[in-house]
Amino acid sequence: MKKSDWAHVDLKKVPKMVTAAPGPKSKSLHDRCTKYFKGLSGQVKLFPVAFESGHGCTLTDVDGNQYIDFSSGIYVTTLGHCHPKVSEAVAKHAGQLMNAHDFTTPIKTKLVEKLAEVLPGDLNGFQFYDCGTAAVEAGQRVLRAGTGRNEMISGFYDFHGKTYGAVSLAEIRSPVYGRVRAPGMHMVPRPNPYRPIWTKPDGTIDTDKYIEFYEEYIQRATVHDVAAFVLEPIQGWGGSVIPPDDFFPKLRKFCDDHKILLMADEVLTSWARTGKWLCCEHWGIVPDVVSIGKGFGNGFPVTAVAVREPFKESFEKISASSSYGGNPMACAAALASTEVIEQENLLERSTHLGELALKRMEKMKQTHKIVGDVRAKGCLMGIELVKDRKTKEPFDKAGELVYKKAFARGLAWIPAGHILRMSPPVIMEDEVLLKGLDMIDEAIGETAKELGY
Repeated sequence: MKKSDWAHVDLKKVPKMVTAAPGPKSKSLHDRCTKYFKGLSGQVKLFPVAFESGHGCTLTDVDGNQYIDFSSGIYVTTLGHCHPKVSEAVAKHAGQLMNAHDFTTPIKTKLVEKLAEVLPGDLNGFQFYDCGTAAVEAGQRVLRAGTGRNEMISGFYDFHGKTYGAVSLAEIRSPVYGRVRAPGMHMVPRPNPYRPIWTKPDGTIDTDKYIEFYEEYIQRATVHDVAAFVLEPIQGWGGSVIPPDDFFPKLRKFCDDHKILLMADEVLTSWARTGKWLCCEHWGIVPDVVSIGKGFGNGFPVTAVAVREPFKESFEKISASSSYGGNPMACAAALASTEVIEQENLLERSTHLGELALKRMEKMKQTHKIVGDVRAKGCLMGIELVKDRKTKEPFDKAGELVYKKAFARGLAWIPAGHILRMSPPVIMEDEVLLKGLDMIDEAIGETAKELGY
């Protein structure tokens, strides 16, 4: 496996905390900004540090503190901060042609040809957008145009975006949507190996029961106008929940048997994050529609919808173009990111890091009683904290404390209640990954002691 030497981290120098974080400059800048800027994420509210720069797998705040990055800007900078090839590609096109609406450009042509080359099966129809939510909404329109049907089925604890159509595929928690899901949107349970609803006599999860429930649900709860299932292959917001290996193949067959399409929302899981171009490749299936994003442009706002050959013409029916989608800078970022993944063998690198992390996290599970479950697929990782391993009661207070304690040690990462989420850049060196996990281990131990465990 090739190494990204430009992103080497000297663990004698990083993490480096020159002041208690958040430091005085961070606090001052944060206060000035939030006088006007509202609607912050939970992770910022818990640890309001102000970042100034990033390089590879590290971040530096305005006080000079340097952190190991276990977030990738919330699953975005998969190749590390400011990868030279990506930065150079964006800069070139920023000085040459910034936007030409949806007219053809040389860089767009190169990108779609590359996508058709690397994606599985006959996923060879594309349209570009500037955020994951827009891609998910466009994917829904393709599904309806391609089938002539309206209803959608999604999974409990999935997350698909923040506009009404995308939110209606998930839990609606905000009164701004009127607490009413869009018409024709349904949700069903999906297999969570750690928290199964249906199990076999030996206690293992029974995925056949989930499929049987979908059959019954469609017959009893829909108006028989189902266009598609729309699911995250691995749940991000839900806590890096990895389904059993047999679930998606069974769901693919179920959809085919019922002439229902399958859309994989791979905004979070695609482009080397799990060790494949698409996470669905782990299970040997090809969805009919795929949304691609986050790491696709390694930080530049570019996303895509990819569709199988039979549904390409559906783009013509949905007014698919957008103001920013497919602009030359975006296409340059996506193409450069794709080429870097190939040139640096980062699919293999991601897989290796996931295996290394899982071994280290299993040791944490053996050491700390509040660690209920650990999981990883490539550089998509999670640790679930519980008050009791038998009852599996979520331990939100522990999750918050562990997040803060590890961040204060110099680890920038992602909270999710009782589930600790990690998404380090796939270029990370082994020693840096293990150092970050050591910091989490220390934070868990300190938290468990503080809470009487």
